[in-house]
Amino acid sequence: MQNCPTKRLADWLDKGRFFNYKRHQVFYREGGAGETLLLIHGFPTASWDWHLVWEQLTRHFHVIAPDMIGFGFSDKPRNYHYDIMDQADLHETMLSKMGVRRCHILAHDYGDTVAQELLARWLLRRDTPLQGLTIQSVTLLNGGIFPEMHRPRVIQKILASPFGAMLAPLMGKRQLTRTFKNIFGKNTQPTADEMTEYWHLVARNKGKYRIPQLIRYMEQRRTHRERWVGALEKCPLPLWHINGEADPISGRHAGSYLEKKIPQAHVRFLPEIGHYPQVEAPQEVLLHFLQAMEKAGR
Repeated sequence: MQNCPTKRLADWLDKGRFFNYKRHQVFYREGGAGETLLLIHGFPTASWDWHLVWEQLTRHFHVIAPDMIGFGFSDKPRNYHYDIMDQADLHETMLSKMGVRRCHILAHDYGDTVAQELLARWLLRRDTPLQGLTIQSVTLLNGGIFPEMHRPRVIQKILASPFGAMLAPLMGKRQLTRTFKNIFGKNTQPTADEMTEYWHLVARNKGKYRIPQLIRYMEQRRTHRERWVGALEKCPLPLWHINGEADPISGRHAGSYLEKKIPQAHVRFLPEIGHYPQVEAPQEVLLHFLQAMEKAGR
């Protein structure tokens, strides 16, 4: 089982591959055929977040889902500058190595911000002769799309503070479980096995010690708000947002704000669903996403 706590997580690892990025090993899953769909996971988990929608998505798309550097089964180097710009570079590098020039994007949480950066880059080069990734559509799940509407948990604020490095070694599965139970819907709580899998992905390769470095993304969102929110405001592509309403971090309040600020976006709300719609309501997410792709004329 390759040191994995459950058979299904071991299977996910066994069916994946690794590519080299800045001399570090980055894990990814790939499957299906057709137009490429890039799945970008959230914080603090990994591509495993997509396992409940994977099979059905691969029936419609050529699907690629990496664990970003610092996450999941990928390397988690200690002396590394973790930031959103670099994670966007990672995705572009991976797709370039695979010969992928065009893709749809489905992202969640931290991945929303990476998607916004990829969109900002595409907007800058689409009217120039510069070569690069062409984005065909963007679908965002719950995340800090607008930094002013992001409501981080107390533990996130502490980890992002100067005390974060002292707190990280004390973190364990119990703390992660408590946090996840607070951000999932009351009727869609994670199981004990799921929390064991999540914690394994976080802690693997001394990952919990990287959390204070990774969580700097919250500050980066504020710093680059004009660029990343501006990318959505200027987006001429099919743009969707699927929102778990019960999420205290980026739920109904954030989805309604997006609906108001980005009128061209199509917003779908999932009642009683929390921060992880693709885990809590996978069939609903698939239904809305595939309907969105059909409307886009894919």
